Amino acid sequence: MTAAALFIALFFLMLIGVPVAIALGLSSVLTILLFSHDSLASIALKMFESVSEHYTLLAIPFFILSSSFLSTGGVAKRLIDFAIASVGHIRGGLAMASVLACMLFAAVSGSSPATVAAIGSIVLVGMARSGYPLEFAAGTISTAGTLGILIPPSIVMLVYASATEVSASKMFEAGVIPGLLMGFSLMAVIYVVAIKKNLPAETFPGVRTLVTTGLKALGGLMLILLVLGSIYGGIASPTEAAAVAAVYAFLVCVWGYRDVGPLKDVPWRKAGESIPVAIIRNLIALPVGILKATTDSDVAGMVKESARVSVVLLFVIANAMLFAYVLTSEQIPHAIAHTLVNWGLPPWAFLIMVNILLLIAGNFMEPSAIIMIMAPILFPIAMQLGIDPIHLGIIMVVNMELGMLTPPVGLNLFVTAGITGKSMVWAIKACTPWLLLMLVFLALITYVPAISLALPDFLAEMRAG
Repeated sequence: MTAAALFIALFFLMLIGVPVAIALGLSSVLTILLFSHDSLASIALKMFESVSEHYTLLAIPFFILSSSFLSTGGVAKRLIDFAIASVGHIRGGLAMASVLACMLFAAVSGSSPATVAAIGSIVLVGMARSGYPLEFAAGTISTAGTLGILIPPSIVMLVYASATEVSASKMFEAGVIPGLLMGFSLMAVIYVVAIKKNLPAETFPGVRTLVTTGLKALGGLMLILLVLGSIYGGIASPTEAAAVAAVYAFLVCVWGYRDVGPLKDVPWRKAGESIPVAIIRNLIALPVGILKATTDSDVAGMVKESARVSVVLLFVIANAMLFAYVLTSEQIPHAIAHTLVNWGLPPWAFLIMVNILLLIAGNFMEPSAIIMIMAPILFPIAMQLGIDPIHLGIIMVVNMELGMLTPPVGLNLFVTAGITGKSMVWAIKACTPWLLLMLVFLALITYVPAISLALPDFLAEMRAG
């Protein structure tokens, strides 16, 4: 009776247009008041505890702030230049370079829509001018942008780790090989299509240009090593690495590249000044530059927008945690798990059911909300069926990737439509051919767990040895 009331209230509220976060919280409150002995005060306490007691959640605002600095600054442009210099000379190389740029930017932003916006706003026009069909280019960028939640650091992975109490570091480790596999699969498909449709190739710019663009992009590339290297090396937790990433992104954007902030029009080197002298002078001026940046309107705007996004996301998580509390206190997930185990449902059939359920949910809800609702239900069942929790997490993340490309709530579709100035129907049509590849990739990730677990297992053995 309690379970039925909870889900009926949730779906009814969502059906009449109540925002997901409020629907989660309100349905939980109604269920507690009508069917539970908990007091109203315990509801507020539980919502506060759900956010304050999960140390991993602190990483989310830091990664969002880091992504804001990198998206607004010129990091994306420099990564694109480096990617084009690396693979642009191959047939279809500009599209392949766009995918490579998305992979690199995903590894510093942790956000799928941010990846599409940052990379797509720069390369789509260039691809169209170079002779690529705009529909093909938009589909490529939209699909490659989904890697923002698969290639670590990933905000969605952090949400899953908080919902299930698994290691966020292991989730990040597990996302590396699937993310690289997906990215290179996209590039392989682009190469085949490029040969078939005779898409253009850029001329090789030379080793000197390749090295030069690599050095210019080093500010963004170093963040990948800084964040992932510190986590995988056991030096820092994801939360600590996220805090360092936010500070580093600020310094790169405001002081290093000087794309925004008070130093925007101040050159790194004066006329006739040697490089060592320029470096020393800028290091001396760094504290003053940071103080000026704290009152700069551009920097303040990025911080405010990051705070707004963080508050919205954490509000969703707090309400979803309350929903999960009601589920757990009423033993609903355990009852479902017990029923499925008694049915003799094999793991492969359960995983099919999981994928279908998540694909349907991805059409209507935001990834973090889906994870917070579904993970507490699916996690106990997976444990009883012997499915690795890290593997389950990667399956859920890949499903969320597909949700980014499916209407009516596919966030990447909205971003792509906004960048190109086309309709949502056009954006959906552009992404449809790529969904087949994504479904094949989902099946591969679902039934070959070694793809997800190989790196975490290897690193665990290395640390133990």
